[in-house]
Amino acid sequence: MLAVVDYGGGNLGSLVSALSRRGVALDVTGDPDRIAAADAAVLPGDGAFAATMSALRERELDRALRAFVESGRPFFGICIGMQILYERSLEHGEHEGLGFFAGTIAKLERAPRVPHMGWNQLEFETAHPLLNGLRAGDYVYFLHSYRAPVDESTVAACTYGERFAAIVARENVVATQFHPEKSQLVGGRILENFLERLP
Repeated sequence: MLAVVDYGGGNLGSLVSALSRRGVALDVTGDPDRIAAADAAVLPGDGAFAATMSALRERELDRALRAFVESGRPFFGICIGMQILYERSLEHGEHEGLGFFAGTIAKLERAPRVPHMGWNQLEFETAHPLLNGLRAGDYVYFLHSYRAPVDESTVAACTYGERFAAIVARENVVATQFHPEKSQLVGGRILENFLERLP
């Protein structure tokens, strides 16, 4: 069973549709106990960092997600669901994240326009199973104003005025700044590569 974390925000519809088309058993839930019982979890999202963290804390999902990741089961964060995996964000003040990845989420300062909205290319940094079947230069769909640094956790980067992390991974955790559920064939392949990790 794959838990899709519902914290009262985020774009669940298109993600649930994309996953359902691939035949995976889903549990769309904001219940920490049901998340704890899942084989894998996906944290989708859009919106602001602080509001997302507040919603997770109110539902005690921050603790549930930490425990889930520490269990070693596959975990996938999408867009703001990637950003809150970092130590902190500077979006409208300084806010603490879940701390699975080192570093700070900061505003896109050299982007031609903010938000960065639309299609852009992946620049591969290192080999990873999430990239199976993809090619450097493949296009994916972004919608964000803040970015994660390119560092040792970066699987693929993107350049939009400045370079930022587009896919990150550490142990059982993977995450994308872009929306795979809106990225057509390339995004579909990324979701399938993640689903292949399920028990």
